[in-house]
Amino acid sequence: MISKVILMVLVLLSPIAWCHKASDSFLNLTVERNNISGRWEISLRDLEYALGLDLDENGEITWKELRQRIQKIESYAFARLQIKTGGVECFRKMQPLQINHHSDGTYAVLNFNLECSSLIDQLAAKYQLFFDLDPTHRGLLKIRKTSNVKLGVFSPDQQQINIAFAQSNHWQIFSQFVTEGIWHIWTGYDHLLFLICLLLPSVIRKTSFGWQGNENFIATTWQVGKIITAFTFAHSLTLALAVLQWVSLPSRLVESAIAFSVILAAINNIRPFFCERAWFIAFAFGLIHGFGFANVLNSLDLTKGAMGVSLMGFNFGVELGQLTIVSIFLPIAYYLRSYWIYQRIVLQAGSSVIAMIATIWFLQRTFGLSLFEI
Repeated sequence: MISKVILMVLVLLSPIAWCHKASDSFLNLTVERNNISGRWEISLRDLEYALGLDLDENGEITWKELRQRIQKIESYAFARLQIKTGGVECFRKMQPLQINHHSDGTYAVLNFNLECSSLIDQLAAKYQLFFDLDPTHRGLLKIRKTSNVKLGVFSPDQQQINIAFAQSNHWQIFSQFVTEGIWHIWTGYDHLLFLICLLLPSVIRKTSFGWQGNENFIATTWQVGKIITAFTFAHSLTLALAVLQWVSLPSRLVESAIAFSVILAAINNIRPFFCERAWFIAFAFGLIHGFGFANVLNSLDLTKGAMGVSLMGFNFGVELGQLTIVSIFLPIAYYLRSYWIYQRIVLQAGSSVIAMIATIWFLQRTFGLSLFEI
């Protein structure tokens, strides 16, 4: 019976098995007088889904196939991006296509120049890329004019960003990155499953008679608080170290280690070996997860002035996202803790499914395998 449940849940969750991080693109604009130099990085995985870049359908996108689709990529992308100053759209001239590699795969790099009709004191950018295909997609915007840097995040709910260079937008940056942090923990399946694995056994305990439900909700909440505090402190520390570029680790190593942390946490739920030391797992692997969180901010190549505000906002958003998950999970889990369905299906079968999904992630990230077609 349990094996059938595991198989059914694994099939239902199979899309998660090939998801890495949420879909992002990175739009960098440099303003000088009435000219804008632009660099727009868009994931080949997303472009393949929208346009079909793999012409021979062999599962790989070659440089030759990419070059054959350059005009289609440019037309598709810029039909969904408008940049105006003084209400007038600037004249665009394309530069040669490039590629770049991020932790979640290869990106097409669209380089372009915009010539505007007047000196640029303010900009209006309207962005609609992939929103009709993927509501989780985000466009991360960075605009630089001399030493003045403005940041923004495009989403289905915020498709236009207006920038006035004479005005400070620190509060806007902070609030946008709070939202981005919340969204990142909710859509970062590896971080989310790791957190769930840590929380699943928090309402029960292993005894000589098997699993028994905790009898004190306050004590259980205290135990969960220790786990969340350990995870928060650890990932906040390494997130700051990575964004400030004081410590740097290879992205493949980080992503593989995150997948391994999910495997270890899931196995611990099936055959406990850390027992009452879940906080230790949370802290130890929280250090690794912090480097994973940092990938979002590092991709923006932030200046020191913008870095502090965005880092605080993003980290605060991650914590809000975590607390939301805990506040929903804990009362439900505590209510179900003494039932067979929680102890055998939710905890053990669920952890088995999570371990299998994380193993697929680990193989993909460590050896570059593609076990699911995109």
